[in-house]
Amino acid sequence: MAIKRSLGLVRGKSDKIDARRIARYAFEKQDCLSEDQPASENSKKLQLLHSTRERLVKTRASYTTAVNEEREAYKLKQTDVVIAAQLKVIKSLDQQIQKLEQEILSIVQMDKDLNKNYRLLQSIKGVGPVVALATIIKTGNFKRFTNPRKFACFCGTAPFEHTSGSSIRGKTKISSLRDKKMKTLLDLSAKSAIQYDKELHEYYMKRLTMGKTTRSTRNIVRNKIIYRMFAVIKRQTPYQEHRIIA
Repeated sequence: MAIKRSLGLVRGKSDKIDARRIARYAFEKQDCLSEDQPASENSKKLQLLHSTRERLVKTRASYTTAVNEEREAYKLKQTDVVIAAQLKVIKSLDQQIQKLEQEILSIVQMDKDLNKNYRLLQSIKGVGPVVALATIIKTGNFKRFTNPRKFACFCGTAPFEHTSGSSIRGKTKISSLRDKKMKTLLDLSAKSAIQYDKELHEYYMKRLTMGKTTRSTRNIVRNKIIYRMFAVIKRQTPYQEHRIIA
């Protein structure tokens, strides 16, 4: 995408032309491009298992929704063929999802670095096993992104200014170029943190009383969680709540 948008107005396309364009882009940007570090075998396995689990969870959710709707609409019982067949599929999906989760956990436990970071992330309120694992996969065990701001930009939680002179005075907003799945997980994490983390709950309620919107406040909480995750990994110590009592 970066190469495409850097080309400007172009006409025609072929493998030979594309190769030349990629080579020219690399030559022009050689002072700021960094070499990509290949992911470890365990990281690749985790990514495959995690994406497979996501697909099965999505399929299970669609079957569960269909069963509930059909029960309501047609007054069907659990023993009816239509409902029973779908319930068997849901049960089978539950078993396969459980197997995948066990395999994921075994890979994490075997790798010393992955296991330590996995446990450190869960010391933060609002960050559970699913969010911790997804963060490790997306960040390449915190080697792909050098700072939390870059990861926030990747997830779509970092706000950007939209102004030009005196004519364009748009609101500060997040970019549409984002990892939607990761943002959804961070949103669920923020909701949980607001409920169980006293500091974030007080901050959330304070902003609401000031007239700030729920959406913008929750987005700030998402960013706070991202910064906390990077902080505990950098220090290699569990997150501890520091509260000064007056």
